[in-house]
Amino acid sequence: MRFWLSKSSEVPLSEQITIQVILGIVSADLVEGEQLPSTSELARRFHLHPNSVRAAYRELVKGGWLEWRRGSGFYVRALHTVTPVQPELKLDHMISTFLQSLREQGYSLSEIQSRISRSLSLQPPDHVLLIEPDVELRRILVAEISNSISMPVVGVSVEDCSRSEKLVGGLCVALYDSAKEVQTILPPETYCLFLHSRSISKTLTGKEKPPEHSLITVLSRWPKFLQWARTVLVAAEIDPEMIDLRDARKKGWERGLKPRDILITDTVLAPRLSKMSPWVFQILSDESIAELQAQLR
Repeated sequence: MRFWLSKSSEVPLSEQITIQVILGIVSADLVEGEQLPSTSELARRFHLHPNSVRAAYRELVKGGWLEWRRGSGFYVRALHTVTPVQPELKLDHMISTFLQSLREQGYSLSEIQSRISRSLSLQPPDHVLLIEPDVELRRILVAEISNSISMPVVGVSVEDCSRSEKLVGGLCVALYDSAKEVQTILPPETYCLFLHSRSISKTLTGKEKPPEHSLITVLSRWPKFLQWARTVLVAAEIDPEMIDLRDARKKGWERGLKPRDILITDTVLAPRLSKMSPWVFQILSDESIAELQAQLR
């Protein structure tokens, strides 16, 4: 993974490192078990004090993103593990119990086979169930996925997805960094596709640096969108004084916007700013969208 660090920024270097590592993990630029550069190596590469790097790594260990292995270094920690299925839920046992119950109710094997075959023919889900605890991020992800597929997309909280009626007919999807929380609450037999965020490197690739003294306005209802966008821009050597962050949940957020300004926004707000040709930052990676589309074919 490549780092972008700006020593002239008001954003502390340790914070720049922390956010970029987190974005690297959720976007799959950094994978489980991958070793990060040592504190001395990163400090030497960017001419930093090792304590700045060490502080960032320790914060990431505390947050559960990294693990420290004595004598070896810092590694990306596994964010989730697959919960083993209990013996009583093994497929053969479930099928046997199901068939026995139907036989006791008077159904013949021929009738059961016919109905099961019919049910299996109705395989494709009729909607995508997006599971995300943050309500504002949930709206953004629903909009992004809706733009990529023709099937309805329903967003629910983690608590709501535990209700069986919400799961019927839906393909469950969630962000990779919510995997542990989602897997804990979903029934063990329920499949969930975990999506990755777009990486910093892919966000910046191909983008020209704005002209000097250009005002860049970042707009979103999701606070972390504003925070992460600022970090990315500062890392790309954008003057922090030229970055205007606007929380679209607050009254008057549209006031003073000018067509000549550079606007960065999310998929939810983009339609309201279409006349100003904003740059729409996509949260989900192209690879994850492609994987979701393949699941629905």
